[in-house]
Amino acid sequence: MDFARARDMMVESQVRTSDVTDPCVLRAMRTLPRERFAPAARRSLAYADLELEVAPGRTLLRPRDLSKLVQALAPQAHERGLEIAGATGYGAAVLAACCKEVVTLDPDPDLSFAARAALESVAVANVKTVSTAAVDGWRDGAPYDLMLLNGSAEIVPEAWLTQLAPGGRLAVIVRQGAAGAARIYTKSGDAVAYRAVFDAAPPLAPGLERSPSFTF
Repeated sequence: MDFARARDMMVESQVRTSDVTDPCVLRAMRTLPRERFAPAARRSLAYADLELEVAPGRTLLRPRDLSKLVQALAPQAHERGLEIAGATGYGAAVLAACCKEVVTLDPDPDLSFAARAALESVAVANVKTVSTAAVDGWRDGAPYDLMLLNGSAEIVPEAWLTQLAPGGRLAVIVRQGAAGAARIYTKSGDAVAYRAVFDAAPPLAPGLERSPSFTF
């Protein structure tokens, strides 16, 4: 398979057509080999318009959704980021191309190991991999200017908002039933507000389901 050609087609047919114009995001999506972040058996699907399964029940965001989220974060070269539930780390690699450094967190240590190997294979040196529960974020590296969830959530944990730096932004797709919307949360002082940026409904990231309410 000609992965370079497939990568160009992904950018032209899925990313640019979704109003993604940020030069840094486009360059990252055009140059990072997404197939390196996929299991060998699924590399032929690396540039398809879908959530790419990288482990049972775990996926990478669709290229369209990831590129729109990173663009909406408006990353700057001096900023630091955190990718939550990053799986094999492709989202962290894209974000890291547009900022100073990124931590990618996943609750599955095997996926964190796979992310480290994938990042090393494509010579991305400004991403650190850690393994802990997604709901907790990563306090050791806080505060972060940028935070990105790979997947969706029914809840937005307070820990994430606490770990945002002043002026920091969090990109998260919030699910309500079958529907979902991407939100950008922005921190100003002790207050946090969000704006909706587009509709999307990828699979829920692990541990971010709403607790079932008690009924008689």
